[in-house]
Amino acid sequence: MNPLIKRRIALGSLFFFIGLCFASWAARIPDIQSKFDLSEGQLGTLLLFLPIGSMMGLPIAGWSVHHYGSRKVILFGSFAYAMSLPLIGMSPSTWILIPVLILFGLLGNIMNIALNTQALDLEDQMGKSILASFHGLWSMAGFAGAGLGAGMIYLGFTPFLHYLIVMGISLVIVLLSHRFIVQEKSSGDAGGLVLKRPDDLLLRIGLIAFLGMMAEGCMFDWSGVYFKKVVMTDPSLVAVGYVAFMGAMASGRFVSDRFIYRFGKVAILRASGILLFSGLSISVIFPTFFTATLGFLMVGFGVASVIPVAYSIAGRSKLYSPGVALALVSTISFFGFLLGPPLIGFIADLFNLKTSFALIAVNGLGIALLATIRTQVFFQSEPK
Repeated sequence: MNPLIKRRIALGSLFFFIGLCFASWAARIPDIQSKFDLSEGQLGTLLLFLPIGSMMGLPIAGWSVHHYGSRKVILFGSFAYAMSLPLIGMSPSTWILIPVLILFGLLGNIMNIALNTQALDLEDQMGKSILASFHGLWSMAGFAGAGLGAGMIYLGFTPFLHYLIVMGISLVIVLLSHRFIVQEKSSGDAGGLVLKRPDDLLLRIGLIAFLGMMAEGCMFDWSGVYFKKVVMTDPSLVAVGYVAFMGAMASGRFVSDRFIYRFGKVAILRASGILLFSGLSISVIFPTFFTATLGFLMVGFGVASVIPVAYSIAGRSKLYSPGVALALVSTISFFGFLLGPPLIGFIADLFNLKTSFALIAVNGLGIALLATIRTQVFFQSEPK
């Protein structure tokens, strides 16, 4: 088999592994709440420590990938990330669980930056767009992790035993994959410090990713609520909107590489923004079961390519090394993911949920506009 194909399979397996670990954690959050007898407010506070860890991991990831290379970071980080999962299940108190969640979030984001840096190098060597398919594997792992979690709950497995099994699966994937992960080409001394001001390219891409991640976070957390309170569907069908969104996003990532290769990254960002705006607008103007489901499908296809394309453009910055550039864009976009869900709730309290979704629809117009005006800012990564 072609060595590049072997490397692609191995790298895709590692993307699947980090998605599986994260989805497995998420599947047992209700059990964690019951174990420590937490109220919704206390659980919400506890869950904040994972994104805090993720934010802490961003500058560490940019620095370590730049200085040591993505291969070494992946070799260390994958084992550490897999073994941190059971620590969540065996934590005897919330005071122990808090630093464990910070560690889990930190390691997850370090792996995210390192794997995407490795993927960009492989993309350059293969001479075609492949990054979106790796993100598709991460999304597929979300479905697999949710299904495995449901099975473990049905069989009566504790979170610790569940996480221990996932760790075992993960370590097998890691051991089989590691020898095919190679050192990426050196990027010289560019961007040695992650805490520099982003240049015009990274600011533009970071803002596009910010708007995309804000919409994505809203869909993750509020799809079911929208179908329940606005669409007012049958309780057994409340999850249809979320499944439509997630399914479209996952499948969209597997096909978007072909469209990127044919039409270019900037054109795909424009189309993504239009799909996002149109899908949410349809769901707000015509909040029936079928139209809202169609709208959520469109939103899923709309957000599918935003982060992969943003990472692909950022990783080819002429001013920064790939690891540092990805960390900068991730930092900007991650605020969108954190800000979106509570913003939806705040606006819904002031007005209503339809108004909240209508305002998030404007994010799509913002993405399309940012990918249209002053396109010369993208020239260092891709021709117009």
